[in-house]
Amino acid sequence: MTAENPLKTPVLVLGATSLIGGHLLARLREAGVEPFAVSRRPPEDGACWLDADLTATDLSEYLADRLPAVATVFSLSPIWLLPAALPALKARGLSRLVAFSSTSRFTKEASPDADERAVARDLADAEAAVEAWCAAHGVAWTILRPTLIYDEGRDGNVSRIARLVKRFGVMPLSGAGEGLRQPVHAADLAAGALAAARAPAARDRAYDLVGGETLTYRAMVDRVFQGLDRRPLTLPLPTWLFSLIMRLARPFYPGATLAMGTRMGQDLTFNSADAVRDFGWAPRGFRPRF
Repeated sequence: MTAENPLKTPVLVLGATSLIGGHLLARLREAGVEPFAVSRRPPEDGACWLDADLTATDLSEYLADRLPAVATVFSLSPIWLLPAALPALKARGLSRLVAFSSTSRFTKEASPDADERAVARDLADAEAAVEAWCAAHGVAWTILRPTLIYDEGRDGNVSRIARLVKRFGVMPLSGAGEGLRQPVHAADLAAGALAAARAPAARDRAYDLVGGETLTYRAMVDRVFQGLDRRPLTLPLPTWLFSLIMRLARPFYPGATLAMGTRMGQDLTFNSADAVRDFGWAPRGFRPRF
């Protein structure tokens, strides 16, 4: 992914220790930019760092007293934490914002799980708030919505499947697992964020970012087995039985919800044609290695 315009510096990365954060810090350094990082723990690569909790009630005052000058901000933290920080960032020179949201704002808005529906509402409300604030204060914004993010051994999606495979040697499915997925690697998202920040066409736009392949949930699980050098072994179950297992597994499997089984049969697919056109989005196919 390439773009002609140089990156506006100085550069600040919010949520620098997130899945995408380490990849983005490395990409920035490769581009000759020394980023400043904000997170609740220091980045592993020793970047200049500010310890900040974006949920703090005195956030604007805290950031205003400690932030260096910034021009471009990459927000990798949950987007609903971003609106409260924007005034302090603008006061330090913010003119270009690239913020990550999620396609969950669409896929979970009708979920049977109340907590998931709340997440979808929070994402949608935060996107609207960011767009409105930036428009009112002359800040060029781009919102990126990834699909299923993975980073071998670190994420809570694909790597969670890998842990189950390693522990039990088999992966239960709700039904045939025929719902379509587009897993996207965190490193590709870092490259995409940097390309979007440089691309004039990406200003004041939101993009859905998908991985390089569309495959069924079952095929995705098979690739995880292959990435572990194991023969794929899945166990299709009736939806009612899978739901019962999820209910029993909740104390031992944080994040397990009944909606997870329902979604295995649903197509959760999006289109990144606009991102390909505007900033050269070109993610890898799904071939994880653990």
